[in-house]
Amino acid sequence: MQDTIFSISGNLAMLGWLGLVFLPGQRVVVEVIARIAIPVAIGILYIFLMATNYGSAPAGAGYGSLDAVASLFTVRGLLLAGWIHYLAFDLFVGSWEVSDARANGIHHLLVIPCLFATFMFGPGGLALYVVVKLAYRLFRARPVEQTA
Repeated sequence: MQDTIFSISGNLAMLGWLGLVFLPGQRVVVEVIARIAIPVAIGILYIFLMATNYGSAPAGAGYGSLDAVASLFTVRGLLLAGWIHYLAFDLFVGSWEVSDARANGIHHLLVIPCLFATFMFGPGGLALYVVVKLAYRLFRARPVEQTA
């Protein structure tokens, strides 16, 4: 069952990412499907996994130290929940990047590498997007020099 949940959640997330890359102008794709529907669906799977597996965590497992978190992930169902956590939140962030870029006039071709980085490296992709956004603002704020 956990392999099925892994597959379903991964395929749902991939559907959202493909929508962000190839249909960035479709608000329903970006703001409803990728930002709300898919993360919530994955979130329901997360709740199920946490509810059915948290009691199996070994003594000392928890969130108070790196060793305690590592102990949580010795339970396969909690490891899967952690993976699903990444899928849902990274997709949410990717949808925000697309919306924010559109609102700020940043061309989508500049956003695609940020989406890939967010998909692969989560917070690193968000940091890249912020750098792109700041660079875009600085570039746009510079006055164009006239040649006579």
